[in-house]
Amino acid sequence: MAPRRLLLVGEGNFSFAAALSETLNASTRVTATCLQSPAELARDPVARENLQRLRERGTEVRFGVDCTQLADAFEPHHREFDRIYFNFPHCGRKAGVAKNRELLAKFFQSCKDVLAEEGEVHVALCRGQGGTPADKPMREWHNSWQVVAMAALGGFILSDVHPFSCEAVPGYKCTGYRSQDKSFHVEDALNHIFTRSLPFEGSQPRIFRIKLGDRWFSFPEPDALVGKLNRGFLEAPSCHPIKTINEKLIAELGKAFPLKRLKCSFPLLPERSTSVLTSWNCDSLSAAFWISLCEDNSNSESLTDGTTQDMEDFLVLFSEFSLKDPGRDSREEAHEGIYGQTKVCLRPSLLAHAQTVIQAPDFLPGSLHVLSGPVFQKCPILPFTMPAFHETLFILGFNKNLRDDYFQSLLDHLKGTLDSLLTQTLLEGSKLSRSVEFIFQSNEKDYIIKVKSHNFGSDCAKDLIIGSVTTSATSIIHKDQCFMFVSMNLDLLAMLVWGISDWRMLWTFDHRFLKNFVPGKIEPFKSYSLYPPCYVHDISFWLDEKKEFDELEFHTVARAVSQDTVISIQFLSRFQHPKTQQVSLCYRLTYQTCDKALTQHQVGSMQSQFRKEIQQRLHVIPR
Repeated sequence: MAPRRLLLVGEGNFSFAAALSETLNASTRVTATCLQSPAELARDPVARENLQRLRERGTEVRFGVDCTQLADAFEPHHREFDRIYFNFPHCGRKAGVAKNRELLAKFFQSCKDVLAEEGEVHVALCRGQGGTPADKPMREWHNSWQVVAMAALGGFILSDVHPFSCEAVPGYKCTGYRSQDKSFHVEDALNHIFTRSLPFEGSQPRIFRIKLGDRWFSFPEPDALVGKLNRGFLEAPSCHPIKTINEKLIAELGKAFPLKRLKCSFPLLPERSTSVLTSWNCDSLSAAFWISLCEDNSNSESLTDGTTQDMEDFLVLFSEFSLKDPGRDSREEAHEGIYGQTKVCLRPSLLAHAQTVIQAPDFLPGSLHVLSGPVFQKCPILPFTMPAFHETLFILGFNKNLRDDYFQSLLDHLKGTLDSLLTQTLLEGSKLSRSVEFIFQSNEKDYIIKVKSHNFGSDCAKDLIIGSVTTSATSIIHKDQCFMFVSMNLDLLAMLVWGISDWRMLWTFDHRFLKNFVPGKIEPFKSYSLYPPCYVHDISFWLDEKKEFDELEFHTVARAVSQDTVISIQFLSRFQHPKTQQVSLCYRLTYQTCDKALTQHQVGSMQSQFRKEIQQRLHVIPR
C-alpha cells in the first residue's frame, strides 16, 4: 500500500521536497521541515523558489523543527507518519563521526514517537558513512557512522538498502550543512530503509499444564528454549516453510512407497522410556533437557496472564507413545508410571518412538511410516547447530531377504527428492553449489546425509549434516523383518532450500518472516533485517578444583541469558597460576540478533547477568 503521510526532515533548500511532491498522487500528504528559520532561508533564491512551488501544491512546510525532538513539533493527532526521510544528515563543519553518530541516534529515538507502526525511515548517507557491507568500499567500523547500531537505539532494524539516485528525483540539488554552497559528495551514496523491530523484552518462560487422568501437572519452559515449545509449525493451518518442506519431502517419497502418517506425541519422555534411545545415540540423553513435573491444582480459568498453556490432549498421546512398556496395554499402568515419575526430558530425537511404531500390531511392512515433530538437544553455539529443530522420521520395514533392494531404492528416491528440492531456488543459469552425499559410517551399515553448500558465504562453506540413515536387526514381533530409519533435520533443509542463513529466523515471532512464503511454493528468502551489528565481550574465570567444568552447560547458560543472541563462543586461552596451580579459562562471546534491534547497553546487561549465572550454576569465579 502506498504511503499516505510523508515527513521530510533536515531539508536544506527544499529541492527534494519540491521534486518529490510532484511525483506523488493527490492522496499523499507531505510535511517538509527544516531546522532553519524563514529569515535564514530568505537569503537563498533556490530555497525561495522551491518554497513557492510547495505552497502552490498545498504542501505543509514547517520551520525550526529539530529532527531529534519530533514529538515536540507535532501534536499527537498529527503524528503517525508512514515514511520519514532524512537525506545526508550532518552536524556541520568538521564534526567527527562520534558527533554524527549521536545525531543519528537521537533522530531514530525521536522517530519512534511519530512513525506509524508499519512505517519506514529513509536515511541517505554518503559513500562509506553507514558502515555496512553495502558500502563499497566499506569503512572500518570504528570510522563509520554505525547507522544500524544507532538505529537500534530507537528500536529500528535495517530492512533494505539501495543506491541513492538524484536522477530519480528530478530537480533535487543536494546542499551542504544548513544550505551551504559546498554540497555533499553523493556519488555512490546509499539510501537506508529502516523499520520497527519487535520489542526486545525479557522473555519469561511459559508454564505448561498437562492433565493426566484427573490430575494436573505443570512444568516450566527451559530458559534456553523460551519461545520454542508448542509453536505448531507443522500443524494444519501453518504456512511455515518447515511445514512446506516437510509436505514436499513426504509427498515425493510417497510416490515410491505406500505412506502411513502417524501423529506425534507432545515431546516429553519419562526417564525410564528414554532407554530406547541408548541403542541409537548415547549422546542424545547426555544433551537432553531434563525437567520436573509438579502437581498443579490451580484453576486454569483463573490463569489470565497468557504465560500458561494447557495440554488437554496430552494424556492419550503421552501414554500411547512414551509411557507404555512393550507388551503393556493397560492405561492405568501407564498412569501409575507417570505419577511415580518426577524427572522427564524433552524428546531429543524421534527415534525414541521407533520401537513403539515397529512393535505396533498395525505396523505394515513395505509401507513408509512417517513421524514429524520438534526435538530438543543441548548443543554448542555454532552457526548450524540448534537446540530445537523439527525432525521427520521415516520408518521402513521389509523382509530381510529383500534388504538390498529396499535399501537402495529408498536411498535413490531420497537423494533424488533432496536434489530436486535443493535446486528449486537456484537462479536461471546459476551453477549448482549444493549436492547431497550419503557418507558410509564406520559400523558399515549406517549413513549420514551431507550437503555441500556455499550459499551462506565463504565463512560458512562447509558440509552440513541434514540427516541420517540407520538400519536395525529384526524385532521381537517381526522376526523376519529388517528396518530402515531415515531421520531428516527439516530446519536445516529449509535453510538450504530457501537460502535462510540464520536458523533463529525460523523461530521469529515477527509476522514479516511468514510474508516471504506462499503455501506450496518455493522462492528465495529475502531478509527484512540486514547487517545487524555485532558486539564482542570477553570473559575469564577461575575453575572450581573439585568440579569438572561443563562446557556444554556453559554454552547453554549463554544461550539462555542472551535469549539466543550469542552467535559465537570462542575459547581464547587457559592459564594456570604458578603458585596456587588454580586454572583460569578465557572465552570470547559475540552477540548478534537476526530479527531484532540489539543495543550495546542491552548486551552489557546480558554479559553482567551471564557472569552471575555461571558463578551460580557452574561454580566458577569470574575474574
